[in-house]
Amino acid sequence: MKCVIALMLAALPLYCYAGSGCQLLDDMVTKTLDSQISLTDYHNFFKNLSSGAAAEMAVKDFKQCFLMQSNETLNNIKVFLETVYNSPFCKGL
Repeated sequence: MKCVIALMLAALPLYCYAGSGCQLLDDMVTKTLDSQISLTDYHNFFKNLSSGAAAEMAVKDFKQCFLMQSNETLNNIKVFLETVYNSPFCKGL
């Protein structure tokens, strides 16, 4: 499961690079890493973006993975994402 999370996080900068919906990406990352956001609130946020029962279950499972992490791990993920976004490879994109 950690591999899946790592791959999804690695794909996030590519989504932003594509130039479509960076504010949506920022909102998604914020809500995913915020342990105060419940599964219901998270699901409601992405309700219009997911299609079908399988996608809805995947959204819930994805959030649940982050809810099970310690605050230290969540903070480390935030640091990682900031490092990626501020890296020389992403500057000027």
